[in-house]
Amino acid sequence: MSKKKWKEVIMYGLAMAVARVEFAGCFPLVPGFFAAVCMEEVNRTLLLIFSIFGMALFLPVQAMAKYTMVLLVTGVVIKMVEWAYKSCRVHVGAAAAGVSVLLLTMAGEVLLVRNRSVIWMGALESVLVYTMVLVLSPILHLLLEESVVSVIRKKAVEQTAPEHGEKLQTYAESFSGLSKIFSQMESFKGDFEPEEMGKMQQEIAGKICMGCDQCAICWQEETSPMYELFFRLFHSIEKRGSAEEEVHRELSGYCPYSDSIVEEAVGVFEKARLNLAWYNRLLENRGIIAEQLDAMAYIMEDCAREYRDVSQQEGRMLAAVKYRFKERGIAAKEIHLYQRQNGKLSLQLRAASKWGNYIPIKDLAKVASQGLKRDMVPGKYTHTLVGKEPVFLTFEEDTLFHTLQGVARLTKDHAQVSGDSFSFLDLEGGQCVMALSDGMGSGISACKESEMVIELIEKFLESGFQKETAIRMMNSAMVIQGEDGIFSTVDLASMDLYTGMCEFYKIGAAAAFIKRSEEVECISSASLPAGIFHQIEIEKSSRQLEDGDMVVLLTDGVLDYMRVPAPEETMREILETIESNNPGQMAKQILEQILLFTAGKVPDDMTVLVTGIWKK
Repeated sequence: MSKKKWKEVIMYGLAMAVARVEFAGCFPLVPGFFAAVCMEEVNRTLLLIFSIFGMALFLPVQAMAKYTMVLLVTGVVIKMVEWAYKSCRVHVGAAAAGVSVLLLTMAGEVLLVRNRSVIWMGALESVLVYTMVLVLSPILHLLLEESVVSVIRKKAVEQTAPEHGEKLQTYAESFSGLSKIFSQMESFKGDFEPEEMGKMQQEIAGKICMGCDQCAICWQEETSPMYELFFRLFHSIEKRGSAEEEVHRELSGYCPYSDSIVEEAVGVFEKARLNLAWYNRLLENRGIIAEQLDAMAYIMEDCAREYRDVSQQEGRMLAAVKYRFKERGIAAKEIHLYQRQNGKLSLQLRAASKWGNYIPIKDLAKVASQGLKRDMVPGKYTHTLVGKEPVFLTFEEDTLFHTLQGVARLTKDHAQVSGDSFSFLDLEGGQCVMALSDGMGSGISACKESEMVIELIEKFLESGFQKETAIRMMNSAMVIQGEDGIFSTVDLASMDLYTGMCEFYKIGAAAAFIKRSEEVECISSASLPAGIFHQIEIEKSSRQLEDGDMVVLLTDGVLDYMRVPAPEETMREILETIESNNPGQMAKQILEQILLFTAGKVPDDMTVLVTGIWKK
């Protein structure tokens, strides 16, 4: 017999034993205990039988008749409420027991025409029964259900392999070690080393001079002018790609095969230069691989420490959550509570409706909030309804701020598509990211460039990579692609909706602005676009946002054609005059003001992103 079955048997025994408890001629524990146990997953028929059997042993006949009717009425009411509403709250079951006691007491005393003061005793007994059910119900639930904490401890004992976090940490150290190996390899080469020059000289001499009768005279003596002539010949070919006329003329005065030597030297240098280019390309790819290995190590370390399982420490809160889910007719299993790095809670569980009805996830979020005593909201990818089939649910601690976004765009005159691409992302952990990319040039090619940048950043961020890591991996992918002219600016603004802190990441991007009432702050950048070098400079700055702030990102097409000495200062003045608190309307008004400076023309693609942040 399972542990839970043994607990149910104990409950049946207690249903008999409570009949011995008397209070001022009343037996409130009988209906109170019955109602509390009746709302749990037990055999109600057996519970009723054992309760009646206990009353038959210890109660007078008149009292037994009264409380038997109370138990029957209470059981029927609970069953009807469950049938109608697919669940029965504790206070409903408590009210059913209390009201049944009061009504049957009143009916009995009125029919017997006895002392009316007994009716007041019945009213007090009904209040006592009601309170008793509210107190006993959560206690009995904890006794009947296997403790959440004990389940967690049992799994911890049974787990023999290393924890998931330790495995990730080990993998991270392995990737970090590989990255160091790649990074410590040889650096880039610009010019040929003296040893390489010597090898090329030997190769030419071996092909041309070995068949000449004067070879021993030219090369065996250290004072021979051929060494100096070859040195000058190599340097002229390295600089110009061909031999200088003076060097060629002097060489022909010493060697009858000068034309063949020059021709062979040019061929050897072309082959050596090609090998050098491939060698440097290989080193560059090694550097990119080292960066990607570093990024993989970082993301693994971040995943290892992102969540901390606090289910065991917060077992009481989880028990409270499970009890409240039970009241709503939801069976909650595999329930776990995690704490993020920022201290915010994440609840994960598997749930199903006991009655097969569908319950909105928003209602369950309120139930979780009551149990955890924090405002909880459904996770990003959580189901909207819970039915009979078990589903996996996540609830995240609610943020302090919320945002609204707006965008306004203009395509360059006579261009088919805009070369600017943008994205608004809501990430796990209360992060809101706005990303903007301007592809070099305009038209379809620029559009493809900026779209690739935004898509890569989206994938990396949604996979859990940090912002800087995502930008570097995106840049590595663009460099590896190896096409000339694949350059794009990157402008990111990441807002923490728990704290209001905003981080700006800029790679060749135009200035950004923060509008706070009538004050406007400019955040500028001077870095190069992405895709040029495998190592890029990311300019990062942080600002604390407040309620009602507006964050504005824009492409350089908005500022470059204003034809004013200080376009950032002019843009600051424009933002100061705009009074709208609607992000979309503000973005449109910005472009309308810019068109006044360009006489209605659009000389380049223009995109303006605006995000407003407010406290909830």
